[in-house]
Amino acid sequence: MSRTIRLGEQIRQDLGDLLAREVHDPGIGFVTITRVRVTEDLLQARVFYTALGDQAAAQKTARALDRALPFLRRALGQRLRLRRVPELSFAIDESIGHQARVEELLAQKFRRIEPPLVPYTLQELKPRSRDSGRNRGPQHKRFDRL
Repeated sequence: MSRTIRLGEQIRQDLGDLLAREVHDPGIGFVTITRVRVTEDLLQARVFYTALGDQAAAQKTARALDRALPFLRRALGQRLRLRRVPELSFAIDESIGHQARVEELLAQKFRRIEPPLVPYTLQELKPRSRDSGRNRGPQHKRFDRL
């Protein structure tokens, strides 16, 4: 695994921990860090997140994350012990919404209609006789010739 991927995963874990435990901004709300992309020179990192709520709540969360950015970068510097901590930029992760829409469309396409429950008649509940499997009818006679 390359260093950029490892660093991205470490930043994702640490940011999630910092947002859950140390950032007390009520504007942030419920945020999930989904992935972090780090450039090859390790100087920039784009943090993708999802926020619970509608579009207005997402904008409020984006402003709150921008306010918390200096604190988060400083705390990451203490945890990661890098010479230069990557510049962070936050972006809403749209892939989760797209995935939910695709799953919804697939569910509509392949929705199975359950047959209604039909009560059994006494005739259907009777055990079959032994020779009922032998008399298969004309559609199965051609297989007997092979």
